[in-house]
Amino acid sequence: MKDFFDGVMKWKTGTCLLYTGAMVIYLFFCLVFNNREVSTTLLWTLLLASAAGTLIQAVCFTDWLIKRMRYTLRSLLFLALFFPALSVLAWKAEWFPVQEPGAWVTFTASFFVTFLVMTIGFEVYFRLTGRKYDGLLGQYRREREEKKEDS
Repeated sequence: MKDFFDGVMKWKTGTCLLYTGAMVIYLFFCLVFNNREVSTTLLWTLLLASAAGTLIQAVCFTDWLIKRMRYTLRSLLFLALFFPALSVLAWKAEWFPVQEPGAWVTFTASFFVTFLVMTIGFEVYFRLTGRKYDGLLGQYRREREEKKEDS
């Protein structure tokens, strides 16, 4: 039961962080386009997208439900689950002129470009972090060997 509540707290925290990020982006574009009115429909759908995105991320990128799967397949599963969910929210809340095919192309391109940039960013971060820890592990092993030789 404790694991369940820990998972719920992580999901709620992730949802809050994602929603806050979405709100900052929304406010930025309101400022850029001189929009003084806030759409409550958009606010609710951003909250739903944040909650769904965080849940889908937990399903795809943790061992909560899927114990063993390559990272590439996890990423594809995330895309297969999150893009349709986000598309339904965008369609129902009319985030853009949904009758225009060009708007859907822009939405789809924006989604995949954002996903690609974030994936590359995480990959770079993990590689740099991995090198840092490899270096620290190597230093620890050298120090341990030196202590063995001194004994």
